[in-house]
Amino acid sequence: MATAGAAPEAPLPEAPQPEVLFERRGRLGVVVLNRPRAVNALTEGMAAAMLDQLTEWAEDDAVETVLVRGAGGRGLCAGGDIVAIYRDMLDGGDATARFWRTEYRLNSLISRYPKPYVAFMDGLVLGGGVGISAHGSHRVVTERTRTGMPETTIGFVPDVGGTLLLGTAPGEAGTHAALTGAHLAGADAIHLGLADFFVPADRLEALARALETEPADDAVARLAVVPPLSELEAERGWIDEAYACDDAEQIVRRLRALGGPAAEAARAIEAKSPTSVKATLEALRRARARGPRSTALEETLDEEYRVGVRLLAGRDFREGIRAQVIDKDRDPHWASATLHEVRPEAVEALFAPLGEHELGLADTVRQSLEKERV
Repeated sequence: MATAGAAPEAPLPEAPQPEVLFERRGRLGVVVLNRPRAVNALTEGMAAAMLDQLTEWAEDDAVETVLVRGAGGRGLCAGGDIVAIYRDMLDGGDATARFWRTEYRLNSLISRYPKPYVAFMDGLVLGGGVGISAHGSHRVVTERTRTGMPETTIGFVPDVGGTLLLGTAPGEAGTHAALTGAHLAGADAIHLGLADFFVPADRLEALARALETEPADDAVARLAVVPPLSELEAERGWIDEAYACDDAEQIVRRLRALGGPAAEAARAIEAKSPTSVKATLEALRRARARGPRSTALEETLDEEYRVGVRLLAGRDFREGIRAQVIDKDRDPHWASATLHEVRPEAVEALFAPLGEHELGLADTVRQSLEKERV
């Protein structure tokens, strides 16, 4: 305590808050992503903590439902921490690959979670944020939702299972979303199959309280409303016409010829990394071909890991982050300036097996499923 006439004591620094918080409320286990200044961008530590806690709650009979939400009011999660990824690339480290190995295991667990997994997809839900929400059983969007997979903007490809989610969306809407990297409204997320329910933002707290005592199906159904019209669904005619081929250059020509919003989409695609655009289209088509196989998600995550590791070693991913987030000049200089310059063999090489460095999620899940059958 300070004495009279003495200088006041300096306040003690506040203890740092955990980047992800866990709480039990009645029958509900609550996960709160807690990096509000970074719109809850995901780190390896956060993914590892979620993986451990969700694994524990899966076996805890006192937990009947899990809720995942973001702190700060700006969004659930703006994606992976790409500033950390940029620094890791400059250092030549392996932290990003380790992060993905943990993150993709988390995505797989969420998709197979044995209990209702409710995700509040309110505000920004991009990239890795889609991975911790859209694989869940009860995916809730609001009028404030802005979601999508904008990876082609930064010289990357959709990951966290995003190529499967978008590759199997109705018609070619997922192809359009992936190649343009567009931010989408909540109604669009429902149309794409990334979400299930539309709940007005001012009802989210009531829904969270209801989940403490009610079954998830009942609570969500009681508070959800009919979603507004999806603009993406309304534009499905020209989207399906333009994107219904496996050649990125042909898609851009079709979009230009259609004019209007289609021509705007063409300009958006041409501003992205040409290598990323072609690799993304190939990944979408491969994911679609897997169909409803029991390990389709894990096979997709294995493949996305291969592509991601190779893009880490290339130029465009680093250059895209620099232009968008580090220098913010919005003027990336891609390794290949046009789609025409990206050779098919270069795209194919991104998908080649990694040998002893494979992620191996599909094999792990197959072995687990075989043990369950015995």
